[in-house]
Amino acid sequence: MTQPSETVYHRTLSLGSDPALRRRYMVVDEPIQGNMRFGLLLEILDKVAEEAALTYVNRFHPDARVVTAAIDNIVVRHAVDVRRDLTFAATINHVGRSSLEVGIRVEQPGEPHLHIASCYFTMVARSGYGENVVSVALPPLDYALPIEKRRAGKALARREEYRHQQLALREPPSRDEYELLTALHQAQDDPAFCGSLCGRLVTDAWERTYPDQENVPFTIFGGYLIRRAFELSSICSELVAPNRSIIAGVNRINFFHPVRMGDKLHFTSRVVYTKDSYVCVEAGIERISRDRTAKALSNSCLFTFANVDADLAHHPVPTVYPTTYAEDGRYLAAHRSLQTLLRHQRLI
Repeated sequence: MTQPSETVYHRTLSLGSDPALRRRYMVVDEPIQGNMRFGLLLEILDKVAEEAALTYVNRFHPDARVVTAAIDNIVVRHAVDVRRDLTFAATINHVGRSSLEVGIRVEQPGEPHLHIASCYFTMVARSGYGENVVSVALPPLDYALPIEKRRAGKALARREEYRHQQLALREPPSRDEYELLTALHQAQDDPAFCGSLCGRLVTDAWERTYPDQENVPFTIFGGYLIRRAFELSSICSELVAPNRSIIAGVNRINFFHPVRMGDKLHFTSRVVYTKDSYVCVEAGIERISRDRTAKALSNSCLFTFANVDADLAHHPVPTVYPTTYAEDGRYLAAHRSLQTLLRHQRLI
């Protein structure tokens, strides 16, 4: 039986020694703090999670593959220094019947040593293609060390926490939440109201997929899709962030349907919630098949951005105001999700 310590997978991004690579990952060609393209980092994280999971799965099913089912959360702790190497250490924390949670620790070694982010990916092992695709059963891990047992316990707790969050979406607002929404709606009745309406804080884009974006046979690389969703969401966050908008955390990304070559994609991002210096942006990716006979939601994402100055100090953002029932639902979901993300930032 395999222990988690035997599943570790390492990768290094040589930003410090490769000027061409460093330039590719820069947001702007200026010496600013946090000058790192987080969207490209998402691509690498998805590939690192895939490689770590696939190495384990192929020990028992040589012809199987893995796909990303969800990114449970990414807690960003420090801004990346694009002049220094970036390291990724992935470990399988827990194995279910056919799913795996891969935890990835992103760091910058040296002085000072920086813990950049903690990431948690849920991967699923599959075999076959098209109508013949099936999930494959995986043997469990042997959690011998206390730290391995703690990580497995946290993986199960994250899964249970998300299940409770989904159930809570069906529940009516609490008294405090109801009063919060009531105040936001009453403010819009004032003739002098000039606040930012959620319905106006939307960006969208279209594109088509091509063969060079293929990852596993016939499907498009999920890391590319979430990079594009992030980039559009970053632009969307600037509709309300008066200073500079940088990523604070990824609350959740779900992968519902695979995207195939030739699909047409519709990316939509909308500001759904703000609090203090934080801006929550919800993004969706809708795929339309090449023959236009099938349409489905491929991915849903919730990103949290922070409004900061040149020294990365946080500054408040304007309140946003939901108007419709759907906007109220998105507002409350993001309100609850941000509380969870901030709790993780304090406790981990």
